[in-house]
Amino acid sequence: MIINNALKTIFVCVFALFLVSCSAPNVEHYSKTTPNFDFKTFFSGKLKAYGIVQDFKGELTRKLVVDMNATWEGNQGVIEEDFVYDDGETQKRIWKITLNDDNTLTGTAADVLGVAQGKSDGSVFHWNYNVELPYDGSTLEVNFDDWMYLVTQSRLINRTSIVKFGVEVGEVTLVIEKI
Repeated sequence: MIINNALKTIFVCVFALFLVSCSAPNVEHYSKTTPNFDFKTFFSGKLKAYGIVQDFKGELTRKLVVDMNATWEGNQGVIEEDFVYDDGETQKRIWKITLNDDNTLTGTAADVLGVAQGKSDGSVFHWNYNVELPYDGSTLEVNFDDWMYLVTQSRLINRTSIVKFGVEVGEVTLVIEKI
């Protein structure tokens, strides 16, 4: 009986630690970081991104380059992204962005299911959205958990966890630069 209770207690503690280790900070955690991330200022004009895609084991599966062009009318923006992968595949995504006064943002694109929701604070921007990705002759619905970290006023690092059924199945890392 004592051994069973001890095992239960150990299991509960390990499970609680697991849950805590899996939770990400919220964007407000970065409120005092600099430089300040102003989404509209950074994503204006021409940008270029260089990146990699890794599978769930951390193995490199693809490399990519993205040419971007962002334009604004007030707080309504359009970001055109042209992806070129190392295997020759190309892809285009056109974001329609709305900035709100409280540093939140919403976005839509043809392959985004529903509306992307995001927020910036300090030098960090975080948003989350579901995407239909081309996969093995079909499409696969996955969640993108996107974190952008402004390093300088002209360069940021973007880390995206690709999640399916609550499990990370891949990761995209990009360096995005204003040109």
